[in-house]
Amino acid sequence: MFGRGKTQQTTRSGPASPGAEAKVGGKGRPTPTRREAEQRNRHPIVAGSALPSNATKEEKKAARTARRAAADAERRLQRQAMVTGDEAHLPARDRGPARRWARDYVDARRSVGEFFLPLALLVLVMSVIPNRWMQLASVAVLYTMMLAVIVDSFLLRRTLKRETESRFGDKAAGAPGYGMVRALQYRRFRMPRAQVPRGQYPR
Repeated sequence: MFGRGKTQQTTRSGPASPGAEAKVGGKGRPTPTRREAEQRNRHPIVAGSALPSNATKEEKKAARTARRAAADAERRLQRQAMVTGDEAHLPARDRGPARRWARDYVDARRSVGEFFLPLALLVLVMSVIPNRWMQLASVAVLYTMMLAVIVDSFLLRRTLKRETESRFGDKAAGAPGYGMVRALQYRRFRMPRAQVPRGQYPR
């Protein structure tokens, strides 16, 4: 009898089998693996293009064609916006009222930087002439032009920083540097294209 009671007590107080009871205070569900988490966080590039795992070849081909068509349409709209200045379809780096204002301000003025490349080509031609004084003059002109570009870019950046911050506040972030880089490009080759004539500064 004594041995029987000990066996019953051990059976009642023994450890429960795995899965018999949920852990007190636990999540109540197994922790997902890394692969399952990555699959859950994946999203389709084009809305509505997700396909089930058992999709047919025809369905996959149609989805690829739809994604390609959507990407081509978006690129066409961006190229057109680069010419017309359509704010809705410009790339993210050119979008925003502060950057639009900076573009118009830069396009309305004459910047020293936009004449640097033509002058550099002239200096290159002068430097190959077998004349010592001509070569020295070309070097002097080049360094003078570089100094003028640096001074003009510094003054332009300071002006853009003051004006855009007073008009757009926190939205002016990045606009001064954006306008300064644009001023270094030849006006005809700037993208997005200039939308204002010379001398017509934005208000």
